[in-house]
Amino acid sequence: MREHPITVYWRPGCGFCSSLLRGLERSGLAFDRVDIWQDEDGAAFVRSVARGNETVPTVRVGDVALVNPSAPDVLRTVSEQVPEHLPEGYEPPRPGAAARAITRLLGG
Repeated sequence: MREHPITVYWRPGCGFCSSLLRGLERSGLAFDRVDIWQDEDGAAFVRSVARGNETVPTVRVGDVALVNPSAPDVLRTVSEQVPEHLPEGYEPPRPGAAARAITRLLGG
């Protein structure tokens, strides 16, 4: 049973998984972990959203699945889907100077 609406599906030895887990831990986000090599239901879920492949990391945020996301991708999705689960005091990254200039040019 999942404790949080955010679940990271991973497997041992996966560098992308380790990187994502470290980034999410640094952010303070609470999430569940499922090792797809130990949990057949978890592996089946990953295959169901990754075209039959066991691509990890895969993250479930509420009803949304993200395949091989970055920590900022996960946090952005949490802010859109379940904002009440963002870490206390979390501030989204501010856009860089180039992004601000493009926004101004486009009239935003």
